[in-house]
Amino acid sequence: MAHAAMLLRIGLLTTAEERAIVRGLEAIGEEIKLGKFRWKPELEDVHMNIEAELTRRVPAGAKLHTARSRNDQVALDMRLWVRERLVELADELRALQSALVSLGAANPRVVIPGYTHLQRAQPVYFAHHLLAYVEMFDRDRERLGDCFHRTNVCPLGSGAIAGSTLPLDREFVAEMLGFVDAKGRARVSQNSMDAVSDRDFAVEFCSIGAMIAVHLSRLAEDIILWATAEFRFISISDAYTTGSSLMPQKRNPDIAELTRGKTGRVFGNLVSLLTLLKGLPMTYNRDLQEDKERLFDTSDTVLSTVQLMTGMLGQISVNEEVCAAAAADPALLATDLVDYLVRKGVPFRSAHHAIGRLVSVSERLGKPLNELPIEEFQRVDSKFEPDALKIFNLRSAMGLRRITGAPGTAEVKHQLARWRRILKTAR
Repeated sequence: MAHAAMLLRIGLLTTAEERAIVRGLEAIGEEIKLGKFRWKPELEDVHMNIEAELTRRVPAGAKLHTARSRNDQVALDMRLWVRERLVELADELRALQSALVSLGAANPRVVIPGYTHLQRAQPVYFAHHLLAYVEMFDRDRERLGDCFHRTNVCPLGSGAIAGSTLPLDREFVAEMLGFVDAKGRARVSQNSMDAVSDRDFAVEFCSIGAMIAVHLSRLAEDIILWATAEFRFISISDAYTTGSSLMPQKRNPDIAELTRGKTGRVFGNLVSLLTLLKGLPMTYNRDLQEDKERLFDTSDTVLSTVQLMTGMLGQISVNEEVCAAAAADPALLATDLVDYLVRKGVPFRSAHHAIGRLVSVSERLGKPLNELPIEEFQRVDSKFEPDALKIFNLRSAMGLRRITGAPGTAEVKHQLARWRRILKTAR
């Protein structure tokens, strides 16, 4: 329709012809939506099917392909489709971020061990852990926005390879189809050969999809671990788990596992697309027909996985007592003891070694750090005073983590509030 309007504008269609073409296309479009359009395989593709049917109904339809090729049509259609998917996926990521923030806000006092190397490291608020994923998915949204900018360039008018000798108004078509910058100025491709062969935007979309899949997979892995009998930090609703066919006591986190598993599929799509493009000579080659499956599958897989993860997060309950017991491990505050000595003027490396020796004493005596007498502390460093044992008050320890980005009480509260404001504004 936009192309017909442009042909009218440059005098290659009459007003009556343009109106008849638009009416014909609207009728065909409605039949397609209703599933009533009869596709003819012998006409090869969607473009020839629509053109043939339009011409049968409207004789002027034979003029519609003027200065147009399936090469630039396909490039245009893919960009239009990817633009819509970018916006849709960005919206779904916002919903996922909201679910993470809501789960964190519903459990503001829950503290769990933070892990490095899957070993207990330091205490963090459960909400702080979830907010890490909110940050990851926000970077993904930024990447989608960047991709939108590069996708939002109109290739129509490039023809098969070398444009046209006719006086096409490419900028007019671009504006009609929304290929404009922030100031409403048309954005059109600047090289006809590049325009019909470029699939960078498709690769970029699949690359971002792969990055989102990585983040989804990491979140799924945490959820799987937390739901095990060994951790028991959370329980997942039966709606997102399944039972064993043999062992009646089991509930398996299938949705989280499938999320993790889909990541390999999305990676494969990206590698397939890159491999497809790496050896193609200029310009259009039929090999490019293979890009659709990879692109569509990445979109479908990532979008549905994001939606399922959002739903599952809303059906997770936190086992506060179990989390509290795990976070009560005094070894989690060993680094706080190092900081205590540093504040007393002890060089960090010396303080680190001293607490290492104290941990060895704890292990040798079979007593947790917080049950060692102050004399044992003073044997490893004379700077220790009786107030050192106050370090093991978890609530006080969490309150001391005040710097930006830390998992401290005030800072986590601030970050939750910040994200609620951002997400509210985004609506």
